[in-house]
Amino acid sequence: MPETDLSFGRSLLSLRRDQVHLMDPTEPMSMEVELDSFQRQVAEKFIDLNASANDDELLSLEWIGKLLDSFLCCQEEFRVIIFNHKSQLLKQPMDRLIEDYFERSVKALDVCNAIRDGIELIGQWQKLIEIVICALDASHGQLGEGEIHRAKKALIDLAIGMLDEKDSSNSLAQRNRSFTRNKDNNQHTGYLRSLSWSVSRSWSAAKQLQGIGNNLATPRASDVIATNGLALTVYTMTSILLFVMWVLVAAIPCQDRGLQVHFYFPRHFQWAVPVMSLHDKIMDESKKRDKKKACGLLKEINLMEKNTRMLSELIDSDNFSLTDDNALKVKERVEELMQVRESMKEGLDPFERKVRDVFHRIVRSRTEALDSLGKVLDEE
Repeated sequence: MPETDLSFGRSLLSLRRDQVHLMDPTEPMSMEVELDSFQRQVAEKFIDLNASANDDELLSLEWIGKLLDSFLCCQEEFRVIIFNHKSQLLKQPMDRLIEDYFERSVKALDVCNAIRDGIELIGQWQKLIEIVICALDASHGQLGEGEIHRAKKALIDLAIGMLDEKDSSNSLAQRNRSFTRNKDNNQHTGYLRSLSWSVSRSWSAAKQLQGIGNNLATPRASDVIATNGLALTVYTMTSILLFVMWVLVAAIPCQDRGLQVHFYFPRHFQWAVPVMSLHDKIMDESKKRDKKKACGLLKEINLMEKNTRMLSELIDSDNFSLTDDNALKVKERVEELMQVRESMKEGLDPFERKVRDVFHRIVRSRTEALDSLGKVLDEE
C-alpha cells in the first residue's frame, strides 16, 4: 500500500508533535507512540479482514466472528487509551468529542439487542431444518407420504419465517429482549438491567445506523492539536463502531434493515482503504439478484434459503414421485442442508456470545470512563 494512503493520521499527529517541540523539545513522545500504535492496529486488523473476504468467507459466521474479535481488540485498546489520559476528557474539545462517542455507542447497544433477536430467529429456523432433514433422510428408511407431508409443512413454515423483515417485523418485535442475565435460572426477577432498552415495534435498524453515523466528520486539525491527537483516536473508534454495526445489520435479520448509510472515511487514514473495500464488497453482495429481498446477507442464511427453496420446488411438484432420479435429487439437497446445519451448530452460539461481549465491552468502556471522570472531578 502506498505510503500516502497510510500517512494522514500520522501527519496530523506529527503536526501536534512539531507544536510540542517548539515549546519543549525534551517532552517525551510516549503518547504519540501509543496513538500511532492504535491507528496501526486498527489498520492491520481490517487489512487482514479484507484479505480473507473472498466469496466463500465474506459474511459467513466465521468471518463476522473474526470481525467482532477485531472490534473487541480495538475497543479494549481504546478503553485503555481513554483511561490513561482521563485528565484530557474534561478539557475542550475533548469533553465534547468523548460525550459524542458515548452517545453513539449507546445507540450501538440497541443494535446488539436487535441482532441477538435475529440470532434467536435463526435458531428457530434451525429447528425447522432439523424436521426437514429427519423427514427426508433416506438413511432412516423408505420415504413415505407421511414423511413428505411433514417435510412440506416444515418447509412452508421456514419460507414464511424467512420473509424479508418488512413483512415479518411484528413477529420479531414480539420476541425482543435486552441482554440481561438471570441470577437464578428459575426466576424472572433479580436480573441485571442493561443500559439499553429492548427495541420496540417502531424501532428501525436503518434509522439507528443513521443515528450512529450522523454528522460523523474528520476532526479538525485544531482539535487534533488541542487534544494531543486523541481526537483522531475517538474518530477512528467511532468509525469502526459504525462499520461493525452496519455489517451486523447487513448480515442478520432485524427490523427495518437498511444498508444505505452514508460512509465516507478519508483514504489517507491507515484503516480507511480496507474498510471501504469491505463496504463495497458487501454492497455488491446485497445487489445480487438472489439477495435483493433476503432477510439477511449471512452466508449460512443464503445457503439455507437456496437449498430449502430447491427442495420445496422438487417435492411440491404435482408429478413428484419417489423415482430413483427424484430420490437422488432429494438426497443431494438434504446433504447440503446437513452441511448448513452443522455450520450453524458450530458457529451460531459462539457468534451470539461475541455479540454479547461487544455489548458488555461497550458498556464497560462507557462506565469506566464516566467513573474516571467523576474521580478526576473529586480530586480537583
